[in-house]
Amino acid sequence: MRSSEMEGGVHRYLIALGSNMRVPGVGGPRRVLGKVRSDFERRGLVVEGFSPLLRSRPIGPSQREYANGAAIVASQERPREMLDLLQEIEREYGRRRTGAPWRRRQLDLDIILWSGGEWSSPDLAIPHPLFRGRGFVLQPAAAIAPDWRDPVTGLTVRQLAARAS
Repeated sequence: MRSSEMEGGVHRYLIALGSNMRVPGVGGPRRVLGKVRSDFERRGLVVEGFSPLLRSRPIGPSQREYANGAAIVASQERPREMLDLLQEIEREYGRRRTGAPWRRRQLDLDIILWSGGEWSSPDLAIPHPLFRGRGFVLQPAAAIAPDWRDPVTGLTVRQLAARAS
C-alpha cells in the first residue's frame, strides 16, 4: 500500500468469506457468498477483488460442507468499525454469535489482513490468528492477493497458501 493512501484514510482489508447453510430468500451457501459482494457495496465498501468460490470440509462437529471465498475491500473504516460492519452484515443473514464455536453458519466474515499491518484489541486481532494454516482461507486469498504479506512472518499469501496445501 502506498503511504499516500494511508494518509488519505483509505484502508484495504482482506476478508475471508464462509457459509454452510441455506438462507431463506437467498439460497444455498454459494448464493449467500455471491450476494455478499453487493452487500459490501451497499455499505459503502469498494470491492477491489472477489475470489472464485471453493468447497471445503468443515472444522469441528458440523457435517455440512462450506463455500469459501475472499474479498479485498477498501474503506475509510478503521479495524474496529470494519468488524462492527461485517458483524452487522452477518446478522442480516441470521448469524447469532452464541453456542458452540464450530457450528454451522449462515455467513462468516473474518478480517484476515489489512493495509495497516498488525492490529489488536480484546475482540479483534489482525492478522487473523488462525489463517496461516487454513487452506480454505489461503487458496481464495491467494487468487486475489498473492503478494500481500503477513506482517508477522513476512511471507506472502501465495507462500502461505503453498505451505498449507
